[in-house]
Amino acid sequence: MGRTFVGFGFGAIQGGLFLPEAYGSGNFSRLVVSEIDPEIVAALRSANGCYSCNVAGATAVERIHVEGVEIFNPLVEEDQVALVQAITEATELATALPSFTLYNAGEAPVAQLLARGLAEKLKDDSLPDCVVYAAENDTRAALRLKEAIQSHAPAGLETCVQFLDTVIGKMSSVVTDPDRITDEKLTSIVPGLDRAFLVEAFNHILIDQVTRPNFERGLRAFIEKPDLAPFAAAKIYGHNAIHALLGYLAHEQRLEYMHEAGERGEMMEFAKQAFLAESGVGLRGKYVETNDDLFTEEGFKGYAEDLLERMVNPFLRDPVERVTRDPARKLGWNDRLIGSMLLAREAGFVPTHLARGASIALDLLCQEKGRADSSALLDEIWKDKDKDQASELKGLILK
Repeated sequence: MGRTFVGFGFGAIQGGLFLPEAYGSGNFSRLVVSEIDPEIVAALRSANGCYSCNVAGATAVERIHVEGVEIFNPLVEEDQVALVQAITEATELATALPSFTLYNAGEAPVAQLLARGLAEKLKDDSLPDCVVYAAENDTRAALRLKEAIQSHAPAGLETCVQFLDTVIGKMSSVVTDPDRITDEKLTSIVPGLDRAFLVEAFNHILIDQVTRPNFERGLRAFIEKPDLAPFAAAKIYGHNAIHALLGYLAHEQRLEYMHEAGERGEMMEFAKQAFLAESGVGLRGKYVETNDDLFTEEGFKGYAEDLLERMVNPFLRDPVERVTRDPARKLGWNDRLIGSMLLAREAGFVPTHLARGASIALDLLCQEKGRADSSALLDEIWKDKDKDQASELKGLILK
């Protein structure tokens, strides 16, 4: 039996990372994806399982093509049966949903479908062990997925499956504006569908170390780390924090696209200082004993400079509105901006640059909610948090 890959959610990460990697590896005899949008299911089937993805490099957008993808809609009974059967045969699976909160949501929850398929592996020793990549943007996604599945499955799943967290610092999007697809000469996922995958070329993807005996991954391009936590923290409090900061600075200057920020030298220097002297010192201080080049002064400097350049890639044409949406979440205590500020304070530094981004985010949130009491709004977001820390951060943000 050849290897089978099964993905859940046919979005930018699944369609622009997992499936192309699985297809390009040549290590899988079956590529399967679950998707509940009937229009997308019908379109991919009409194209015989072949689709396109736009990859933004430093100087141009290239097109890649993936072939032989079987797509199933779990809301259709016949498809659901076929999908569960594919899970029983799978050696590698990946969930790439908009949020971990969707694991147990809907008429055919992903956790329930996975439980049904994985349970069959317990009954039949001839079925292969597997790993499941949890690619939702959450530091505990693998644990959340495992717990969600265990609520539907018999005990003992750990004997045949390992759940892996991922750190995916790959900027990606699904373009649904037909005018933009035409103007930017993007290739639709399939002909006639007003949707296009647009992802950056970056593919340095980190995952938990696989501990299953004698298990060889088909997705061999991913890099295993024995402790993923420091790198997940760098993604949230470095990459995501500075991306948000740059987005809010661009919003304040009424820029439309992130690449326009790249043309503002002072703005980029401001973001760089926040990255190195605030996020960076906090992260390096906390993870200095990780013994990885990323957490050295030179290693982090290279990481920051590379990311800043990628954030303003003109070929991604990343809308500022997308980067700055949902300011309430981004102002959460453990989310990118505030979490990064807390790390900087732990290291003995005053995060004035990050505070500027948080201030703009707070102004945007006040506008969205039609409120003028920004201090009270922060109190609501930070309910039950340390009062002394909250007061200190609030003082920086409300200056």
